[in-house]
Amino acid sequence: MVPLVHGATYFDRLVSCLVQMRPGDLVMFTDWRGDPDQRLDEHGLEVTTALSEAAGRGVVVKGLVWRSHLDKLSFSEQQNRHLGEEIEAAGGECLLDMRVRPGASHHQKFVVLRHLDRPELDVAFVGGIDLCHSRRDDARHEGDPQKQPMAAVYGERPPWHDIQLMVHGPAVADVEATFRERWEDPAPLSRNPVNVLSERLRHDTRTAGPLPTQHPDPGPRGSANIQLTRTYGNRHPGYPFAPEGERSVARAYTKAVRRAERIIYVEDQYLWNSEIVAPFAEALRSRPSLHLIAVIPHYPDQDGRLSMPPNLVGRQAALNTLYDAAPDRVAVYGVQNPAGTPVYVHAKVCVVDDVWASVGSDNINRRSWTHDSELACAVVDDARDTREPQMLDRFGHGARAFARSLRLELGREHLDLDDDTDLIDPSRAFEAFAASAARLQSWHDAGAVGDRPPGRLRPYRRPHLTRRTLAWATPLYRVVYDPDGRPLRMRYARRF
Repeated sequence: MVPLVHGATYFDRLVSCLVQMRPGDLVMFTDWRGDPDQRLDEHGLEVTTALSEAAGRGVVVKGLVWRSHLDKLSFSEQQNRHLGEEIEAAGGECLLDMRVRPGASHHQKFVVLRHLDRPELDVAFVGGIDLCHSRRDDARHEGDPQKQPMAAVYGERPPWHDIQLMVHGPAVADVEATFRERWEDPAPLSRNPVNVLSERLRHDTRTAGPLPTQHPDPGPRGSANIQLTRTYGNRHPGYPFAPEGERSVARAYTKAVRRAERIIYVEDQYLWNSEIVAPFAEALRSRPSLHLIAVIPHYPDQDGRLSMPPNLVGRQAALNTLYDAAPDRVAVYGVQNPAGTPVYVHAKVCVVDDVWASVGSDNINRRSWTHDSELACAVVDDARDTREPQMLDRFGHGARAFARSLRLELGREHLDLDDDTDLIDPSRAFEAFAASAARLQSWHDAGAVGDRPPGRLRPYRRPHLTRRTLAWATPLYRVVYDPDGRPLRMRYARRF
């Protein structure tokens, strides 16, 4: 299990694995958005070229990409279509998959590589990074030259912070099983009559071809125990593998957070909805030793007069709930690069007491926990971290190597640190984050005169929407931006 922080790191590793694939090997991938011309490395190798070349060598290539909506609505129907067409021209197969609840998306982002006679090379990549524009950034956060439209505050090349996991061992087969379940779903790829008619006129593929027989699970690798957690909305008719949907992402978060004792570290694109953050608030109220550090975007990715307020409704409610629970033990930050440009935080990470960690496509909001399709890896490592304090939780589990190393790696980057001295102990980490962000904020407040202090975090200022704005933005937020995909009885009972 290897965390690949930043899109450039992930893309480089993906390319190095793809070029090793031989005839009869199998590539399976899912995406929310796929841009065929997205460059994966410094040599200009594009997504469609990498996958098409693999198919041309006799590798079996299968893909599922969410159909999305029209590009004039700032989505990605045309890019996804072109990616599928080019892969199929090379002998692969890529389906535009709209088998979701109305208004939902297939948000899973993973790649699985299985090898016919070299199981030691089997690998899966799971996380929040799509094979599309804006994702290829690195620790310098200068942005991807192949940008996608975003709010003006993010500049010409929007900086992007994200993470993907590189998974080996038996869990690779579990990720593959998720792909196979979706691929073999007998429901029509789309029920939209306009889409159906256009597909027929273009003679598009509307049924999935057969997949090769699944290989035996890869052998154990490393010390990490990985549980896949997923979300599927309550679709009609139901998924064969999830008749009333699935909400194991929500259940895993709820269980882990309620056991927290010393620290919850979160990086999230949204952090929305007072109901969704209720377990975090409950844990903060019941555990006076618990601190919460959250790293989120300073600004939404869209800044229109109609799109901005609904983006802030759920954020305002969630942060008010958290600060009301423990005002002195909650700290929320946004990231900027050394040039002062805000960095868009797209990562979906949670670490609890350096024991449990989750990385995936899921955000902390109602849409991700109930409505869209999501996939995450919840990790508990058998290997212990022996640095003090070793024991953060009240159950005697002790700090684990993967969870602690991930939290420290992210912390070092955000604070521009070369070592972990101030980050291992949760209380000291909370203070170090606060001090670093305060110094940078003071430097900006003083006119950015003199040397810029180290660190990339600034305190996030909570939104304060007026009653008039809330009156029109809240219904739009609930219905469009953060809908609920649970069966009605679960909504009323507030269960997942």
